[in-house]
Amino acid sequence: MSEALRALEAQAEIRKLARVLGEPAERLGFLAEVPPGDIQALRERATTVLFDANVAVLRRMAAASRLLPASVLARIAEKVFGPLLCARIAGLVDAHRGVEIASHLPAPFLADVAAELDPRRASAVLAGIPTSTVGAVARELARREDWITVGRFVGHVPAEAVAASIDVLDDAAVLRVAFVLDDKSRLPAVLRLLPATRLDGVVRAAVREGLWAEAFDVLLRLEPPLAGDLAAAVAALPATDRERAAAKARALGLLDELGPARDALLS
Repeated sequence: MSEALRALEAQAEIRKLARVLGEPAERLGFLAEVPPGDIQALRERATTVLFDANVAVLRRMAAASRLLPASVLARIAEKVFGPLLCARIAGLVDAHRGVEIASHLPAPFLADVAAELDPRRASAVLAGIPTSTVGAVARELARREDWITVGRFVGHVPAEAVAASIDVLDDAAVLRVAFVLDDKSRLPAVLRLLPATRLDGVVRAAVREGLWAEAFDVLLRLEPPLAGDLAAAVAALPATDRERAAAKARALGLLDELGPARDALLS
């Protein structure tokens, strides 16, 4: 990984760590020189500490949940437990039971839970959530501009659910989510779910919203033919936009790493 790409990845990891700690990302700027993998490890350890606190009590609560109808539990979850406690318990209940309870909860509350959830601990539950529900929750998270939560779940739901989520994200949101994906190796597969016509929209969103750093991060992780398709979308931009983007790439130290997109920017 080049130093320039490492710097971008560190930015993304700092944002995600700040979210876990409940702090502004700016307060963690001193971590910018730390390897991104180490920042990720710190985030995962912090999450583990938070989720393992009082785990014995949570296990008893999860076991007791088998005694009540799912519809009743859903009401208790929403009105009494709240999203934080529900997120802690989600990975401890039987997957089928968790899906059944979730089916009785409204999308805004599920979005609240998702924001507090460690998806690694609830993968089995997440895999069983209906695609329509995943799409509704993604729409709510997008309304809140909670890109980090959307990005955390990409590796834990089926491709159909990822596609449903992408359908409710606008082109700028796709870039924002892609930048904070937990598993960047999934990025090509995610972008292949986009209709070809949306690739142009993603590039135009980078221009419109000033998201070139996010766009470059995406471009650097793609291989043909997808990299070529995005480069073609870049080449179709007006010359002034290409010049500004090239200047941004040069300032970030990324221009010479962009492959076909570099040629498109300089054409």
